[in-house]
Amino acid sequence: MTSPNSATTPRTRHGEGMDRKIERPAWHKRVKIAAVMGGGVFALGLAFFLLTLSGGRTVKVESTTVTVSSVTRGAFEDFVPVRGRVAPLRTVYLDAMEGGRIEKLYVEDGAFVRAGDVLVDLSNTQLRLEVLTREAEVAQQTNNVRTLELNLEQSRLSNRRELIEAEYQVQKLGRILERRRTLFASGTSSQSSLESVEDEYNFQKRKLDLLVETLSTTERLQKTQLQQMKDTAGRLVQSLDIARQNLEGLTVKAPVDGKVTAFNAEIGQSLSKGERLGQIDDPAEQKIAAEIDEFYLSRVALDQRATLAWNGEDYELRVAKTYPQVRDGHFVADLLFTGSAPDDVRRGQTLQMKLTLSDFSEALLIPDGAFFQDTGGGWVFVVASDGKSAVRRNVRLGRRNSRFIEVLDGLEVGEEVVVSPYTGFLDKDRLQIGS
Repeated sequence: MTSPNSATTPRTRHGEGMDRKIERPAWHKRVKIAAVMGGGVFALGLAFFLLTLSGGRTVKVESTTVTVSSVTRGAFEDFVPVRGRVAPLRTVYLDAMEGGRIEKLYVEDGAFVRAGDVLVDLSNTQLRLEVLTREAEVAQQTNNVRTLELNLEQSRLSNRRELIEAEYQVQKLGRILERRRTLFASGTSSQSSLESVEDEYNFQKRKLDLLVETLSTTERLQKTQLQQMKDTAGRLVQSLDIARQNLEGLTVKAPVDGKVTAFNAEIGQSLSKGERLGQIDDPAEQKIAAEIDEFYLSRVALDQRATLAWNGEDYELRVAKTYPQVRDGHFVADLLFTGSAPDDVRRGQTLQMKLTLSDFSEALLIPDGAFFQDTGGGWVFVVASDGKSAVRRNVRLGRRNSRFIEVLDGLEVGEEVVVSPYTGFLDKDRLQIGS
């Protein structure tokens, strides 16, 4: 017997309906990509937010705490403001040539004097004794020279007398010898008598020659001795003159015309040799000793122009001398007036001037600000167009005056730069500027 569900009904295999592939719609893939991108953006935003909170490379600042200025193009005036002290053009210092005690004062500080006027009288007992000693030495040496001259003259006369006698003996024996030779030739005189006279004559002749040589040598030596004594006497006289000049140095006189300043001598005061008494300043001409930042040492040259604004008038000056020594970050330059000078400036007064380093030139400019001291001109914060942020940018800056800084590279006309101090965000790359 056959069941109703027997071979005539097809049998379905297990799992056949579950293995069929199901096709997903296209919008499902786009939703998945958008979700991934949204998650990435959210992660970046979260990271930026956390970085900002932790103080990383971005910092938020209030707009009221920063100063922003624009980059412009204009004429750059290359000058530097300097301060200088009025000083006399020529100063002569008064030093004590010899030490001593002040006995009398003839002038006071601030007095005008003429060259040769007596200023101070000093006393020095030791120096006066030294002069007296030198005078005695000169007198003694002078007497020695005169005594030697007298002895030499007496010796010369004595030697001359001996020479005359020796010459006489030779001359006398010469005549006798001639007569003996004549007698010997005629046979009336013996040979022994002739030889005796010849021997005597030759002896006296050699004696005369020796005497002449001796007298010549003696006279030469005596002259040398006399000259040496005279030279010694001359040196003693020179030494005496110097001692007398030193003695005259106890009277201090004005070497030039001028005004006596820094003169604080008092009667009874003891001064050492070379000690300074004061100085004499030339009241007619003045200079200005200007202190200039060492940054400009290589740019300041002779004959550069400077301008002084004083009581509504401008006065022209020029650089006359520079001193390369740097002290406390400054060096000194002497400036002279090229024309008339103000009548009401006084020695020691401080003046403000403008020193021109070069002529006007066209350039990109940004206002000078405190940022320059913080960055050294190597980089600045450039403000975005919306004014809500500023990004660090490397730049190259050039010349600088009290108002502007020359831009050589890195900025364009119309861009805005933060020129206020960068204190607190020197290590930042970006500023978030908020209200």
